Amino acid sequence: MFEEDFEYEQDAVPRLITDYTGTSPLSQTYTADPAWLTGCNGWIVSPLNPDSGPPGSGCGPFWGPLESMASALGQWSGGDPATNHAVAAYTEGNPGAGKVELETVKPIPLEGANRFLTFSVDAAARNCFAAHPLLEFYLLDGDTAIPTFTTPINPCTDPDQVINGTSVGTYAGNNAVLFSGPSAGIRLINAQASGSGNDGAFDNVRLLDATPQLDTAFSPTSLPAGADSTLTLTVTNTSEKAAKNGWSFTEQLPPGLVVSDPSTATTTCGAGIVTISPDNDRLTATGNLADGQDACTVQVEVTSARGASYTLCAAATTERVGINAPGCATVTFGSLLMDAHAYSAKVDAVIDAVPPIAPSDVTCTQEPGTDDADLLNASLGSLGSLGVIQTSAKGAVGTNGARTATAKATTAQVSLLGGTISAKEITATATATGSVTPDGIGPVSLSGSSVLTDTKVAGVTITAHPAPNTGITIPLVGSVILNEQKPYGNGKGIVVNALHVKLLTGVHVIVSGTRASLTPTPGPCPNP
Repeated sequence: MFEEDFEYEQDAVPRLITDYTGTSPLSQTYTADPAWLTGCNGWIVSPLNPDSGPPGSGCGPFWGPLESMASALGQWSGGDPATNHAVAAYTEGNPGAGKVELETVKPIPLEGANRFLTFSVDAAARNCFAAHPLLEFYLLDGDTAIPTFTTPINPCTDPDQVINGTSVGTYAGNNAVLFSGPSAGIRLINAQASGSGNDGAFDNVRLLDATPQLDTAFSPTSLPAGADSTLTLTVTNTSEKAAKNGWSFTEQLPPGLVVSDPSTATTTCGAGIVTISPDNDRLTATGNLADGQDACTVQVEVTSARGASYTLCAAATTERVGINAPGCATVTFGSLLMDAHAYSAKVDAVIDAVPPIAPSDVTCTQEPGTDDADLLNASLGSLGSLGVIQTSAKGAVGTNGARTATAKATTAQVSLLGGTISAKEITATATATGSVTPDGIGPVSLSGSSVLTDTKVAGVTITAHPAPNTGITIPLVGSVILNEQKPYGNGKGIVVNALHVKLLTGVHVIVSGTRASLTPTPGPCPNP
């Protein structure tokens, strides 16, 4: 979010940190305690400088070691060790502990509120046999100084490398700050009071956005409706792995997706709390990341009573404090649409058609339901008459995503074509049964049957349980199909007509007609 390498418009002339202006458009300037602006302290130095320090610098013969530290920092950071600039101190006298060695003058604008901020710096030290520099970085929220460390930076005891007698390294704060203001400042304090040693330099001061990343994932991602999927929300630390305390977020589940059991909510995050809303459609989590911790998780079981796909994206993560929004994750709950239809009779004809009589319908639904119809008598006009009628259509939901669609039609006292066809009672039943597995839609089992009680066709008595699609010809009249059965909908539906009369005139009469099917969501349900 901000970086200062002390290289802007530099030349071979050394200058104090208070005489330097950074790059535009911010054009940052800096201040320091007077103790760090005298006695060979606070100089921006480079091997490009003359071999001796400026008059009044107080460095005497120690200007060369300052340039050596700037060179070592340039080599360490991958820059040019022959030209690199760094802020250096070869401390003369006792500056006293807790004095400001560097502080920004202008507020650094931030891109957003409620972000975790920290810093990093390249630091160097020499003469580690004596007192060590002890660097403490603070972020400034107005006049409030917030520490980004738990222990001071000490290049003498914790170097990444030693270059020509100079200990160097890159150091990041181990205590990120949850920052709510629109701008920030940086303050560097040297906690070392002694002037015996306390010789060091720093370069490449960076203000870092250390906001952890939130990611969402479902497991499994495909499962039956009504089963549980584990929603895992992972909070991942940034690369410096500083402590991140007090982040929080709310995850709003899309309509239809709910927490199956609030007691299943768990978290591995320090001081973590997970709260589920009364409607089980929203969770709020707060917690901490410890110093050095890679990540932690929040987990909860979610489910859907219906077959559907649900996607969580950044917009679902609201009220974020100290956390970056996630990408998208999708879970699919599979289900079967139940479709069942039954009727007593119908006539298909160009003229004098008769629509389905006493229809019962459960149409393309995931929800259990039943529809029934009863009728005492019905007329097919010149084609015949019907007595007591009962029809029903039903969709039933079982365990583990099982669905059953059933249609049944019973027609009594049937008389067609002037008594050429008669029956005491004719019943047809169509059934489709299936389930959803984690791997997808399982096989759909289809069954059908017809029962014809005391039935005669052209004077011939018909068995009560005729084989499917039994055909009978009536000379000069047409033909009859008994227990007519045919699949449809890619093998996921069945039509069962107990009696299908086909007249030579092109008229079709069906008595006790049923059909049932199951269709994977999303539909539509097929027609035969």
